[in-house]
Amino acid sequence: MRDKILSILHSVRPEGDFSASTDYLGDGLLDSFDIVTLVSSLDDAFGISIDGLDILPENFSSITAIEALLIKTGVKA
Repeated sequence: MRDKILSILHSVRPEGDFSASTDYLGDGLLDSFDIVTLVSSLDDAFGISIDGLDILPENFSSITAIEALLIKTGVKA
C-alpha cells in the first residue's frame, strides 16, 4: 500500500520528496488543492470513497496518516 500511495503522491507533486517528510503540509509539499486531487486519486486507485468529514489536514500530513485513513475506509493493509 505504501508504494502505491507514494506513487500517487508523486503524480500529484512530482518534485516532492515525500519519503523524507513527516509533515507534508507544514513542509509545503501539499496544499489544499493538492489534497483534493489526492483524495480523488486515492478513491480511484483503491476503489473507495473518502468521506468529506475525513478530509482534514492531519489525515494527509504523512504517509502513515494516509495509510491510517485508507485502512479506516476499508482498504486492507
